[in-house]
Amino acid sequence: MIIKIVIIGFILFVLWRTFLRFRKEDITGREFLIWLIFWVLVTAATLVPRKTDVLAQWLGVGRGADLLVYLSIIVLFFVAFKIIVRLEKIDRDITKVVRNAALDDKREQKSENRNQG
Repeated sequence: MIIKIVIIGFILFVLWRTFLRFRKEDITGREFLIWLIFWVLVTAATLVPRKTDVLAQWLGVGRGADLLVYLSIIVLFFVAFKIIVRLEKIDRDITKVVRNAALDDKREQKSENRNQG
């Protein structure tokens, strides 16, 4: 019972933080809705864990807890993939900006040298 209270408290904290990020426009309405649905489902699984057993058996998994672990791992790998792809794009964008800045500096130096010479 204590673990349920801790989990629900954590969920409320996360929902509040998510709402604040939405209000600051750090996340979109769509992202807020996705997180809201996710945390509502986590709350439901916390309050009535036996219902996850029914879904797990329907999907061919032994227990609801196992299903939640499998789904969590899948989601974490997907999120890691998305972060890596985004970081690689940012890296490429930074490389382009720095390269263009270096080329612009070089052109300016050549132009200044011609004017002085």
